[in-house]
Amino acid sequence: MKHTPTAPTSTGLAALEARLAQDLDFLELPAKSWVPKRMHEGAPVRDVVVIGAGMCGLAATAKLVLTGITNVVAYDVAPAGLEGPWVTFARMQTLRSPKTLNGPSLGLPQLTFRAWFTAQWGVEAWQWLDKIPKGQWMDYLIWYRKVLGLPVRNNVRMTGIAPVGDLIAIDLEGAETGRVLTRRLVLATGRSGLGGFAVPDFLRGIDHAYWAHSADDIDFGALKGRRVAVIGAGASSMDNAATALEAGAGSVDMLIRRKEMPRINKLTGIGSPGVVLGMHQLPDAWKWKFFEYTASTQTPPPRSSTLRVSRHANARFFLDCGIIAVKQDAEGLLVETTQGPMRYDFMIAATGFSNDFSDRPEFAALAPYIRTWSDGRYTPDMGPARAGMSDAPDLGPAFEFRERVPGSCPMLAHIHCFNDAAMLTHGKVSGDIPAISAGADRLVRGIATSLFAEDVETHFANLIAYDTPELLGDEWVDSTPLLHKEAAL
Repeated sequence: MKHTPTAPTSTGLAALEARLAQDLDFLELPAKSWVPKRMHEGAPVRDVVVIGAGMCGLAATAKLVLTGITNVVAYDVAPAGLEGPWVTFARMQTLRSPKTLNGPSLGLPQLTFRAWFTAQWGVEAWQWLDKIPKGQWMDYLIWYRKVLGLPVRNNVRMTGIAPVGDLIAIDLEGAETGRVLTRRLVLATGRSGLGGFAVPDFLRGIDHAYWAHSADDIDFGALKGRRVAVIGAGASSMDNAATALEAGAGSVDMLIRRKEMPRINKLTGIGSPGVVLGMHQLPDAWKWKFFEYTASTQTPPPRSSTLRVSRHANARFFLDCGIIAVKQDAEGLLVETTQGPMRYDFMIAATGFSNDFSDRPEFAALAPYIRTWSDGRYTPDMGPARAGMSDAPDLGPAFEFRERVPGSCPMLAHIHCFNDAAMLTHGKVSGDIPAISAGADRLVRGIATSLFAEDVETHFANLIAYDTPELLGDEWVDSTPLLHKEAAL
């Protein structure tokens, strides 16, 4: 990046935006709005509400609008420019994905990160760029939202979901309060999916002054000179450890349960359109086999992230170091491990997220009814049972939830799980950069299909009522009378 100019050129970006506008015009996008308007007791009804305006939420919203489903809105609890993890709890320096991936561009070349970057810094700078700085990726997503004019409302939290007839009522608080009615609901809630932080049992009951989850808002400055332990060997573990070290932590120990560090990113090795398009069509046993294997082998942290930690003399890697118990006392934390007792002032748990719907009050009305893979979709002959997979939601072809007991909560068929929790059913198309456009396309095709079918009587009535003539009657002369005259001669 040393060859990148310090300031971007606005003229290049303006030219890119003009080319994008022309491409959209050539493709007749956005399509004309085609979904009939709905009202309920005098109140307008949204066609789709999207919860979350990070990358997945923006891609889903953009695809809906381009498809002519325009009566939509996306809500995000974060202030504008802080959606998603990129400039909040994502503590890596650059993205882990290759810079060349299409990301949320939805098949539009001028909407890619590469087009946005080269328009401002040029082709030579692109060639010198290694990985995308995370803050620059956030800048790109801000532009993406702006250039497409997406209907996003920030500082709004969804607090509840309830059925109202065949509609979904969403309770909101914040910059917009009250109840909104919608026909379809898309949960683009990112890594946390439908649950919350996965917290190990040994940390339950420990004062939060002594520990944090890796996705918490951590005051790293307060760790200066202190003894810090980080649980895990994944990318998030390395990023948090490196951030603590760079903030002046006295020491950072990586407590790694495995006997060896994972080294090979298996799914990246087989990445292809076949995986993206074909994984969700596989028999369930094959899906389970793929993801159980990758879960057991684990994804290694990036080399650069690991070196970012190991270059510090006060960083240590303890392998085969499982945690048995954690006790809090006057001196901080006493951690009993398989390698013996260890003392720390603070612990960071890079332990991921769970699919425990009951952890989220806004999903309380849905949680008892959502069918998961443990409700019969997973069977022991598929392979070893694995927590985090068996509790994944059992989704339909458009990411829609299914009922645990048929008929118990019909609303679920109109709620779409477009987040990381969908991976087991649909593959990695609703959480990571590489296949997010394919995921958005699959989602919106399903929503468009169901909305059209639901309104089929209206569409047929519109077909009958359409009376704009193509021919005005003066384009031809009926020659049939001449035929009769000729026959009489």
